[in-house]
Amino acid sequence: MSERDIYGKAKSQMRLFERIVGELPGFRGYKEKELRRESDRLLRNHLYGKLSEARDNLKQAYQKLADRRRFDVMSDADRLLAKFDRTAEKVNHASYGYAGFFNVVKIEEEGLDRMIQFDNELFDDVDKIVEATAGFKADVAAQKFDTAAGWIQSLTGAIEALEKAFDKREETILGVS
Repeated sequence: MSERDIYGKAKSQMRLFERIVGELPGFRGYKEKELRRESDRLLRNHLYGKLSEARDNLKQAYQKLADRRRFDVMSDADRLLAKFDRTAEKVNHASYGYAGFFNVVKIEEEGLDRMIQFDNELFDDVDKIVEATAGFKADVAAQKFDTAAGWIQSLTGAIEALEKAFDKREETILGVS
């Protein structure tokens, strides 16, 4: 079990009572789906936390740029912060894989497993973004302002790619893509 296998960990940590009740017909499927949804929520909370850390790095770099009156990059940095906010909130408020009772398309266990796998695959991209924002913050703190435009352009591309990938999440859950 990998460190990111939250569903497997949650399932293995069920209490005795939950395991016994989980064997009841009808309840087992319900409990399995709920475990998958809760696991995905935990994954996305972790992703959101990492994106928040990256956003904090950006805000600190932005503040230093503003303090030094580096207006040549301020508008691009402002747009980057807005994209970060939008993407982080998409991750934070994404669907848990519920379908309404009367919805034509129902989300079954396989779809929930795809949802968990999809969100799990975003970790590497988010880790790279966190590292990049830390590098940007360090350069700005060291007053290497000539690198700011390059960092902003690189981070803008990375966050746009993450947002574009995350926008395919619903298709992945439904098995369309």
